[in-house]
Amino acid sequence: MSDLPPGAPTPWAAPPAGTVTVYRGATLFDGTGDRPRTDTTIVTDGARIHTVVGDGDPLPPLAADAPRFDLDGRFVVPGLIDTHQHLATPPDRPVAEAVLRRLVHSGVTAVRDMADDLRQIGDLARATLVGEIPGPDIRYAALMAGPSFFDDPRTHEVSRGATPGAAPWMQAVTPDTDLTIAVALARGTHAAAIKVYADLDATTVAAVTAEAHRQGIAVWAHATVFPAAPGEVVAAGVDSVSHVTLLAFENPTEPLTSYKTKPPVDHDRFATGDDPQLAALFAEMRRRGTVLDATASMWTSDELRGDTAESAERARRNTELAAAVTTQAHRAGVGVCTGTDFETDPDDPFPALYGELAFLVDRCGIPAANVLRSATLVGAKAAGTEADMGSVEAGKLANFAVLDENPLRDIANLRTITLTVKRGRRFDRADFEKDAK
Repeated sequence: MSDLPPGAPTPWAAPPAGTVTVYRGATLFDGTGDRPRTDTTIVTDGARIHTVVGDGDPLPPLAADAPRFDLDGRFVVPGLIDTHQHLATPPDRPVAEAVLRRLVHSGVTAVRDMADDLRQIGDLARATLVGEIPGPDIRYAALMAGPSFFDDPRTHEVSRGATPGAAPWMQAVTPDTDLTIAVALARGTHAAAIKVYADLDATTVAAVTAEAHRQGIAVWAHATVFPAAPGEVVAAGVDSVSHVTLLAFENPTEPLTSYKTKPPVDHDRFATGDDPQLAALFAEMRRRGTVLDATASMWTSDELRGDTAESAERARRNTELAAAVTTQAHRAGVGVCTGTDFETDPDDPFPALYGELAFLVDRCGIPAANVLRSATLVGAKAAGTEADMGSVEAGKLANFAVLDENPLRDIANLRTITLTVKRGRRFDRADFEKDAK
């Protein structure tokens, strides 16, 4: 086997175990819920955190001769997680690589890709994991929906060379589907989850969820699957639900039939943020630990605002709806993670995730500390990676971001990022900015 060629270079690979680095003088927001700690030292060993101690405490023996970086009181937060990305709809490798590079240089160390052409996503996930390209770790979902959904042009874009609805990453589910085989096919793509999307009734959503969990894979669902309503989706036992505006279809004005024929939403019903039907739903989500992937700022994107007065008004009303319902969900104790479902213009130096965090603070009134926890530990739970990510603690992956200014005072201070450490590998923001010129 020694005669094998070396393969592609991996310049962004995690350092091997035994490569120790010491970061001293941090003001640490560790993501666990504790208050920030000043004068803190983080010792990394390879891809993981070995020790987190006070600057005055003795270092472990393995750190005796390790390189040391003085952070001079800079603010350190756990690596951020964008829980709703689409990196290959349609597949475009150069665009995806540019997005991933910007994300990791902006402190984002993991993303959930919420169904795409998994042939490309699987390769991108491998490439960022082994260090062929710079980027966050990628956890991704294979999609299941009713047959009527697969005339959606997006499903054709992500299934070229295959049949939409009959590919392992894009499966149509009918009463005759053998769910044991369907879930196994999805797992064969190395997906971390099944995404339940549209045109499935409550019984089918529950059956898919039960089989996925039996086979050890998560279920990430749209908050309304049409005709399955939000309460039915949550009762099915899914791990997370996406798109807060879809929760407005709990107790709808008209029957739910299909994804393409959504009934109108009574926006005024939710304006005060105290809808009783949603209160009951949120109580159940909190009891079950169902995470809300709110994508609250999604309707502020240029794509959804559109270029007509009608589309702009629709986006404005949905933005207000998203703010009100997300506020109510947070107040009810539901875990809210931070997904985007869109990206900023390629010329923008920062990703859409920063806008989502700002929206949660500014429009939903959620304290910045809670929002940072949503973007870290809650995001890790949504991705099924809380054992390895989401907080700066000994034993977890060495994933964190270094900021010049305190984001608890102003969430916009995320833009003062100077360094990302992802799996122990340093990504200097200055390198990204230099190459962007």
